Amino acid sequence: MNILIGDDHSVVRKGIIMILSAAYPNSHIEEASDGADIIKKINLKPWSVIITDLSMPGRSGLEVVKFVKEHYPKIPVLILSMHPPEHYALRAFKAGAYGYITKESAPEELVRAIELVLEGRKYVTPDIAELLINFHDKENLNEPHKSLSDREMEVFSQLAKGKKITDIADALSLSVNTVSTYRTRILEKMHMTSNAEITKYTILHGLE
Repeated sequence: MNILIGDDHSVVRKGIIMILSAAYPNSHIEEASDGADIIKKINLKPWSVIITDLSMPGRSGLEVVKFVKEHYPKIPVLILSMHPPEHYALRAFKAGAYGYITKESAPEELVRAIELVLEGRKYVTPDIAELLINFHDKENLNEPHKSLSDREMEVFSQLAKGKKITDIADALSLSVNTVSTYRTRILEKMHMTSNAEITKYTILHGLE
């Protein structure tokens, strides 16, 4: 079994490798440090499963999921993220992910998720199942953040945390001008005028 792990933190990658090496001692495991590196390695050999973070420099985990869905639809992709499910799980599944797990989960849950997706099934936790059940009802609510693109949502989340444009640019490997453009689009779509309003919105909608 070939397993590809994508995360921009080496400590996280090493931890995942330890878990999977114990569960699958005969597997071949490789690691990638960002979205571009993941996509490069995806093209080099057949993979049984891909495990990727969401927030990485350059191409995000969601972009990786979309790439795999378009070019290698039979390869299951698991999202392993620090973000709570209510932030990105629905976006991840819509993009084509087979499962969404938080980094706070127990190692056994990651192994259980891999077992399930290797059978061609989706791994859905009870929390995510509830999100999916309520999805259509939520679409009818006044939630303008759902009009944001995946990249805009990443910038939106960073702005909500009080991050500076320059810091966001460094974190996402974008230019300052590009981040400023995203910020302008976000404010227009959200009908807001300041970062403070973004922060307030995230708190009111439980997105912090």
